[in-house]
Amino acid sequence: MKPRILKIGALTASLWAVFAVGVSASGPAKPTATFAKDVAPILIKRCVECHRSGEIAPMSLLSYQEVRPWAKSIRQRVVDRSMPPWAADPHYGKFSNDPSLSQNEIDTIVSWVDAGAPKGDDKDLPPTPKFVEGWTIGKPDVVLTMQEEYSVPADGTVPYLYFSIPTGFKEDKWIQALEIRPGNRSVVHHVIAFSQEPGANRRADGGGEAQRGRGQLGGITPNKAGVVLAPGTARLVKAGSSIVFQMHYTTNGEATKDRTSIGLIFAKQPPTRTLVTGNALNARFAIPAGESNHEVKSSTTFKEDVHLTSFMPHMHFRGKDFTYTAVYPDGRSEILLSVPKYDFNWQLTYMLEKPVALPKGTRLDCVAHFDNSTKNKYNPDPTKEVRWGDQTWEEMMIGWFSFTRDAEQRETAVAKSPSAK
Repeated sequence: MKPRILKIGALTASLWAVFAVGVSASGPAKPTATFAKDVAPILIKRCVECHRSGEIAPMSLLSYQEVRPWAKSIRQRVVDRSMPPWAADPHYGKFSNDPSLSQNEIDTIVSWVDAGAPKGDDKDLPPTPKFVEGWTIGKPDVVLTMQEEYSVPADGTVPYLYFSIPTGFKEDKWIQALEIRPGNRSVVHHVIAFSQEPGANRRADGGGEAQRGRGQLGGITPNKAGVVLAPGTARLVKAGSSIVFQMHYTTNGEATKDRTSIGLIFAKQPPTRTLVTGNALNARFAIPAGESNHEVKSSTTFKEDVHLTSFMPHMHFRGKDFTYTAVYPDGRSEILLSVPKYDFNWQLTYMLEKPVALPKGTRLDCVAHFDNSTKNKYNPDPTKEVRWGDQTWEEMMIGWFSFTRDAEQRETAVAKSPSAK
C-alpha cells in the first residue's frame, strides 16, 4: 500500500503546484461587484439626477429595490451607450456636463449584472443624496408661474402661445441657475423663457424663435433638466421685467390643462460675465421628399471678441446630424461640436469645459443633414417636401450657442482695479 500512498501524495502535491502557478500567473480572483459598494456610486454620480421620483426619467434608481428589476435593461443601455444620453463625438471638444460612463464603469455594471446583481453589504452603501423635491437646481430663490391655467384640447394643432408673467423685481437680478417645470409634461413639447423689459418691442423675427426686445433666459425640450451656470457667469433680468414663456403644446387625445413655472436662483455676488444667447439659423430650405441626406447650412460672424460657452443644435424629426465649425480670421478652421446622430427626443445642451476664444471676425458655420426618407422611422411623412415651420412635422435648422463678451470682462476688471477707485 505504501507505493500507492506515495503516488497519491505526489499527485496531490503536483495539483497544489499547478494551482499555485495558476494563481501567481493570473492573480487572485477579482471580487464580485455588488450594488452597495460598486454600482450605487456610479448611479448616484451619473443617473439619479433624472432617475428619481418626480423627475423626467420613467423610474427611480436610488435604492437596490428600485434598481434590481431593471438590472438587465440597465446593462443593455450602458453597453450600447444610449444611457446616460450624450450625442457629442468625443473627438471634438470637452464638455463639463458630459455624463458618459467610463469603460471601467460600464464593465463594473456588466460584471454585476452577469453575477446575478447581488446587493452586497448595506454598510458599503454611499450616503443617499439629498434633493430639493421638484427641482434639479436646488431650492429656487423665487418661483414664477403662469397666471392662469391653459386648457389644451384633446386633438388638433395648437400654435405657439406666449404667456407673460410679471416678476415684480424692484432691482436688477442676476440669474445663476434656472429651471422650467411644466405643469403637465404630457402636453408640453417645449418652453422657451425670455426676459422682457417694460415697453420692449414684442415683434418676432423671421425665424419665430428669437424675440426682439426679449433676452433669452433658457428653455426646455423633452427630457431636459435645469441649468446651473458657471461661477462668475449669469443672465440679467432687469427691474420691472416680465418673464415670457413661448409654449409649444402638443395634443394627445385627451383634453387637459397646464400651468408651467420657472424657478430662479440668484447669483450671490455680481458676475464678471453676462451670458448671451445667439444663433445661426437657416429658415430658407426645402427638403425633397424621399431625400435621405439633405444638407442645410447656416453661419454667423462675430463682430467682437467673445468666448463661446455652450451649444444646442435644434432640428425636428428629420434631423440627422449637426456640426459647429469655427473659421478664424487667419483662415484656420476648427470643429467645436459634432453630433453625428441627432435625436429629437434628446435635445441636449453641450456646455464647454473651457470656453473657446473667438476673436472678432470669426465665422461660426453650422452644417446639418436631414433624412426625409422611409429609412427614418420617425419621419412623419417621407412623401412630402419639408420646409421651415413651428410644428414638429415641419422642420427647423437652428444652431443655438451661448457666449460672453470679452469687452465686458475688461470693463469689469478696470472697474474693480484699485486705480479706478
